[in-house]
Amino acid sequence: MAKGYRVAAFGGPEVMVWESLDLGELAPGAVRVRVGASGINFAETRMRAGDYSGQELPFVMGMEVAGTVEAVGAGVSGFNEGDRVFGRVRGAHAEAVDCDPDHLMRLPDNLSFAQGAAIPVGWLTAWHALHTVGRMKAGDRILVEAVGGSVGSAALALAKQAGCWAVGTASRDDKLAHATSMGCDAVVNYTRDSVSQQVAALTDGQGMDIGLMTIGDATADELIDSMGMDGRVVMFGSTGGRDITFNLRIGILNIQLLSMSISTSPAFMTQTMPAFRERALPLFASGELVPVVDTVLPMSELVRAHEMVDERTHFGKVILVNDE
Repeated sequence: MAKGYRVAAFGGPEVMVWESLDLGELAPGAVRVRVGASGINFAETRMRAGDYSGQELPFVMGMEVAGTVEAVGAGVSGFNEGDRVFGRVRGAHAEAVDCDPDHLMRLPDNLSFAQGAAIPVGWLTAWHALHTVGRMKAGDRILVEAVGGSVGSAALALAKQAGCWAVGTASRDDKLAHATSMGCDAVVNYTRDSVSQQVAALTDGQGMDIGLMTIGDATADELIDSMGMDGRVVMFGSTGGRDITFNLRIGILNIQLLSMSISTSPAFMTQTMPAFRERALPLFASGELVPVVDTVLPMSELVRAHEMVDERTHFGKVILVNDE
């Protein structure tokens, strides 16, 4: 018997209740992981509040896990009891969780569970957006909205590792300073300055090759106006709302609008996951890529973790850890 944070009614942080979970017998084809750490995502606050499409009650909180394989179901190959792993799964804010092995990866020895739990959603989303959907190549100019978020900070690291020139936007100067320390070539506070004007000045009017649109309608026009000819806008997340209005520069500049979701895209499993295993994991193992962790809290402080995510003052990930 394990315990976890179950939600039986939508509402504020108080609806997340630590209680016993009946995991039952491990199903064939599944892997049971003893949770060492789990990451907090903005989407979880929507799930908890009832604003996440398709979310049904009851459910256990948590979308990404790092920990130790406790048991392996019949028919599973590639994982053994005692392996250190990380991956995407529903129900990770718990003591143990059953996972689909197709979504698990071995955790490099140099990474802690807290660092491993920072990878599955943010870094895989960023990789899918830039490499699989955006077709990023060395020398591209990349505009990263919300550069202080888990996806934005990962996208910045991936863009720089690929030899690209990056502009990051955020609503707080301290986040922009952190992005600069990570190698961001230029930063813009979108609540104070015009992103498109800054980009035009920085690029001699050429604009950006790839723009990651994650905030929504409040910044959509500025992002479109920042794009260059044949630019690619990759849309996901929409933390500022789902309704977006675009201007006619899309057609004039031959801009491609590319929407994506790692939960529904077939290319995520056929292209992104294999590429991430082959190309990204060695970079984490060598230290060339480093998960961005802002705050580590004990699992008992899930409510505080959600408050931090709602406040949006952190840079990178907020992580929960279980006692060893």
